[in-house]
Amino acid sequence: MAGRPREFDRAEALAKARDAFWSRGYEGVSMSDLVSALGLASARIYAAFGSKEHLFREAIALYEASEGGFASIALDADTDVRTAMASMLRDAAALYTRPDKPRGCMVVAAATNCSLENEDVLKWLASHRRSRTQSIIKRLRRAAAQGELKHGTDTEILGDHIAAVLHGLSVQARDGVSRKRLLALIEPALAALHAAYVPRQPVAMAPGNA
Repeated sequence: MAGRPREFDRAEALAKARDAFWSRGYEGVSMSDLVSALGLASARIYAAFGSKEHLFREAIALYEASEGGFASIALDADTDVRTAMASMLRDAAALYTRPDKPRGCMVVAAATNCSLENEDVLKWLASHRRSRTQSIIKRLRRAAAQGELKHGTDTEILGDHIAAVLHGLSVQARDGVSRKRLLALIEPALAALHAAYVPRQPVAMAPGNA
């Protein structure tokens, strides 16, 4: 009589799947690759995660909640808008070139081209990228409302530009461009933001509180 299958750590298995998809993309990872990476039989993978696509979607959620959460942290921080955008891009360059992780952004690189049968995956990831662009535009609009940007600044165009830089960092990193070079392009890439920026005015102290 066969013994019971050994228990496995679901979170650990998901992290291994994330790294496989991050490295080789959705279509580049077969079920046999997942069996090898996770050390589990395909039947157990299906039982735990439902399907390859469901596993991939969970892996993306894990990425966005962990390593890939850097952008949300930078945009939500209580800092001026220039600091927020620069921090986001610097953190991106650091993550995308980590020696212990696949290069680039998982959301950008994992499914840019797919066969027709996987078109839903492609569209789903595209929606994630558009959502990131909108979060950047939203942060710029907040800055404009608070007087941090010159009147008339087109926050949508500026946000599209910064999002293009963010996603471009991923492509460059995947192509082997060094972290030093990626970091060096951030300041020139933010020139339009610097030109539109209005420094915060210091809060005047009431008489007698000096």
